[in-house]
Amino acid sequence: MPAAKRETEIYRRDAKLNHNLLTPAEREKLLEPYLPTPPARSPSRSKKNGKIPRIMVEKPKSHSRLGVRNFLRNQLHALLYAIVHTIFSVYIRLRQAYHNVKDRILAILYYHHRTPELIQKDVKGLSRLPEHLSFVLKLEDGGKGGAGLEALVDEVAEITAWCACVGIPTISIYEQTGILKGYIPATHRAVTRKLASYFGPEHPGITLRAPHTPSVESPATSPTIDSRGAAKNLSVLLLSSEDGRDSLVDLTKTLAEMSQRSKLSVKDISLDLVDAEISESVMGEPDLLILFSPTVELSGYPPWQMRLTEIFHVHDNQGVGYQVFLRALYNYANVQMRFGR
Repeated sequence: MPAAKRETEIYRRDAKLNHNLLTPAEREKLLEPYLPTPPARSPSRSKKNGKIPRIMVEKPKSHSRLGVRNFLRNQLHALLYAIVHTIFSVYIRLRQAYHNVKDRILAILYYHHRTPELIQKDVKGLSRLPEHLSFVLKLEDGGKGGAGLEALVDEVAEITAWCACVGIPTISIYEQTGILKGYIPATHRAVTRKLASYFGPEHPGITLRAPHTPSVESPATSPTIDSRGAAKNLSVLLLSSEDGRDSLVDLTKTLAEMSQRSKLSVKDISLDLVDAEISESVMGEPDLLILFSPTVELSGYPPWQMRLTEIFHVHDNQGVGYQVFLRALYNYANVQMRFGR
């Protein structure tokens, strides 16, 4: 009988007798060949020369000098930041004060008194005027309570009256939310009343419209030609953000569908075709874009129509003002149009 089988039989017999057959020493000797080899101790934990090794703990080095240097460096950085911040703040305040004083002086010197003759006198020396003038307005306070909408409609009427006095035939007014499109008849009445306050009973005619919306018209009650030879029948176009990139996306989808249905050849799709479609569905390209904000903020203005448009704004300006309108016309008359040349 093999040794392993014999040892197994002895162990089972001892187990049946409640481990009374073998002594603990004999039982340990019987199981010893089957026990795993104990792991070897690592050299780092072994005793050397029968002595417990010592753990050497180094004393921390002194960082007093380095701590002082870091503290001084941080204080120097904070001091430089405070100096730069102070200088920049003083510069901003002085610039705002300068522009505010300048705007006040111009508002007093060139106040129109709602008199077309005075406005025409202000622009008499200009070599040219824009045929299509565009504006970017903003609805204040989100139009809560109707006060913001009322102020916005009044600004549209005021701007239209200025352009009528100057003799600009086409006006486009951009407001991002498009709230004016829902109040075209009310806006038309407000503009008509404003023109009557400037011109009296004989005021120019006006056509107020928005893309894909029926227009509202009123005939002129005065001669259609002023002393400068410019037509006094005004066309006012109301725009919103949906007339910008969204219109380009819709036109792209339409051209793609027409091309897939073989109604339009791919060779026929060109920049001239896109420009013609955008001009017909939305508007043509304005000559001058006036912003009444302190910075250049277009707020989603139609990008295709402003490739060659002159953009004008006044630093630190807040709100619609006649002096900004007049300065924009002077700037446009003096600017050189190179058209990429």
